[in-house]
Amino acid sequence: MDSHERVWWSLNHREPDRVPFDLGGTGLSTIHVAAYQNLRRHLALPTVKPRIAFIAEQLALVDEDLAERLQTDVRMVIPGAAAAFRYAFRDEGAYQAYTDEWGIGWRKPKDSGLYYDMYHHPLAEATSLAELRAYPLPDPLDAGRFAALRSQAEAAASKGKCVVLAGPCAGITEVYSWMRGYEQFYIDLLLNQDFVAYMLNRLMEWKCAFWERALEEIGVLVDVVIEADDLGGQAAPLMSPKTYRCLIQPRHKRLFSFIKEQAPVKLFYHTCGAVRALIPDLIDAGIDILNPVQISAPGMDLLELKREFGRDLVFWGGGVDTQRVLGTATPRQIKEHVKRNIEALAPGGGFVFAAVHDIQANVPPANVMAMWEAWQAYGTRPLPPE
Repeated sequence: MDSHERVWWSLNHREPDRVPFDLGGTGLSTIHVAAYQNLRRHLALPTVKPRIAFIAEQLALVDEDLAERLQTDVRMVIPGAAAAFRYAFRDEGAYQAYTDEWGIGWRKPKDSGLYYDMYHHPLAEATSLAELRAYPLPDPLDAGRFAALRSQAEAAASKGKCVVLAGPCAGITEVYSWMRGYEQFYIDLLLNQDFVAYMLNRLMEWKCAFWERALEEIGVLVDVVIEADDLGGQAAPLMSPKTYRCLIQPRHKRLFSFIKEQAPVKLFYHTCGAVRALIPDLIDAGIDILNPVQISAPGMDLLELKREFGRDLVFWGGGVDTQRVLGTATPRQIKEHVKRNIEALAPGGGFVFAAVHDIQANVPPANVMAMWEAWQAYGTRPLPPE
């Protein structure tokens, strides 16, 4: 069974020869550049200049030699940067900063900074729909976004890998909250729902234009497409199910159904946090895959999630808790933790092993390899005896 067949079985709720393994196959299941460099040294792989796949999070694009060493089953296709836009990094005293194509400002401390954080929200002061209408959005059909899609997809398919196409930006809810700023975003959910509806419609149309062109280009080669919003906090959803159903779900339904009309792809949806209360609504909206399955959050017990939603959802993630385990536990503890998670999610398929979100900068390479060794030991059917 090659990687493509293995993942496709899992995506269709059939149990393959082993649980598919993903590290670097999506921008939500990759690794911080610092941890990536440490892992390469640990594995005695050649020194390379790391390629940054996603600037703000400082996430590495996993090179093929490491992907093959770890027997990963997934390859990511990333839209290119818009040809009409150039990233310009600037010095702001203690920070290095840049502004992205949406007008959002990001900065990272020069002294030991690991990530870029948002600090400027271009629509934070808008007080009317007219101001929202007047704000220019990037061109979703800029040729630079599509220039390398086919070569990436063909390279992945030629290796017998599952092909995952990343989106051109975060999800419609997340982009709006970033442009507006979180405080104003939550005020809008309560008091300015016409603002929310207008901007989500506009962002949905922007996304549809991109996905139509991208899937026309490589839809026959793509297995999975990614959409992502963070709808959950550490303890509960960031909004009530009622608010989600009223303002966001109708746009999600239209967007997700449009994507699936373009090509026979599975819809991978990323939301961190305690989102169990929203899962039925997300299924109704059209998602096929839930990521990252944040098991450290209340209500996200894997056995319960599998029992309640396992017929409708593929769980992509949930393999190891990056928040409280992977960075601080011993290798033995990590292996025991991974074993329990595989036993919960693997039966009947519908599971792609990945860490719960990206592997962070502080994770020792020995812990990454303990995760991988546990996947090797317990991810093959049938599970080995004790």
